[in-house]
Amino acid sequence: MYRHSHLLALALLAPSLVLAQAPAPHPDPSTTSTHFSARATATALTLAAAIEQAYGHNPSLAAARKEIEAVEGSILQAGAHPNPEFSAQLEDTRKATRTTTYQINQPIELGGKRSARIEAAQRQRDIALLDYASQKSALRSRVSAAYYEAVLASERQRLAGELVGLAQTAAEMTARRVQAGKVSPVEATKARVALSTARLEAQQTESEARLARRQLASLWGGSDAAMVLAEVGVEQLPALPAIAELTAQVSAGPTVQLARLEVERRQALARVESSKRVPDLTISLGNKRDEEAARNMWVVGFSVPIPVFDSNRGSELEALKRVDKARDELMAVELAMQNDAAQAYERLRNARDEAQALREDIVPGAASAYTAARTGFTLGKFGFLDVLDAQRSYFQSRAQYWKALSTAFQAQADLARLAGEAHSTKD
Repeated sequence: MYRHSHLLALALLAPSLVLAQAPAPHPDPSTTSTHFSARATATALTLAAAIEQAYGHNPSLAAARKEIEAVEGSILQAGAHPNPEFSAQLEDTRKATRTTTYQINQPIELGGKRSARIEAAQRQRDIALLDYASQKSALRSRVSAAYYEAVLASERQRLAGELVGLAQTAAEMTARRVQAGKVSPVEATKARVALSTARLEAQQTESEARLARRQLASLWGGSDAAMVLAEVGVEQLPALPAIAELTAQVSAGPTVQLARLEVERRQALARVESSKRVPDLTISLGNKRDEEAARNMWVVGFSVPIPVFDSNRGSELEALKRVDKARDELMAVELAMQNDAAQAYERLRNARDEAQALREDIVPGAASAYTAARTGFTLGKFGFLDVLDAQRSYFQSRAQYWKALSTAFQAQADLARLAGEAHSTKD
């Protein structure tokens, strides 16, 4: 993003900049306060407010809530008893010798079919509830990552604006020095090129900041790219969790829990298929009218299917094999989540180390070298190339620092998603 910012070295030609302090590795507090106070008329969006906004309006989360409601219906249906049957039978069409039978048949489920269906439906509801909680946790992590990325994009936009101001001052001062005959007209051309490059960089950072805000708003179905973000401690590095604690959290994380519940649901479905091997009993009760004998007779009976040709062995075997498949998938999910957590942990640790080194050593050192080279150049002790190299190193180190912060917050969001909770953002 700052690949052309070294061209702004011509800003050193301004005498007024010689006495100015070197830019700090972090945003100056007074500048940041002014930056946000200038937008005080708008309601600043906090991270907590963004998360609540996403909870209430995210389409995927709303769909997960509807799935819970739908599964409640399946539990209700699973507990329903078989409907009774009414039958009528007429023997002989002649009225004098006709026999009419009216009968009620009630199937009775045996083998625990109803309880097995209810248990399978309850396991499906548990999966729906956990899936909702998992999506909610993942959404929280996505909002956090998008929010911090939007804040960092705003900071990069602010820095680019400062560089445009420096380039503008440099171009004006260089033009006056050319008129005074102190420097070559080539220097004025370089200053104008540097100003144009800085303006292009500012436009690019403005576009990236606008896209970052729009990406954040899309998590609740919005498209407001002009939102105002509240001031946060963006330079407070995310805490690095203990590896043992992280491993335990990931093992109990929502993705692994969903895989475990799937095993339980498959086991419940296998019990449903096993219960079908027990034939159901149908009890019959009715009345028979014999017109020839002129009397009514009670009819009582029962029927039981004989499982000679279809004993449901195939469906039971399929269900049992799917239980084995679910167990294998559980092991694969556990390994994948631990691997993802290990990678995110390493990214977070490396980003923290890089950001700390940049903040404490590299950026201050580059700023000091830049200040010394700038002062020496104005006094005629250093050449232009020396100042150019010092400035390039300084701005590259600052750009690298912002990138390390972004990587750290993204890794933190990934860990929070895998563990199913939000980690602390304090160092």
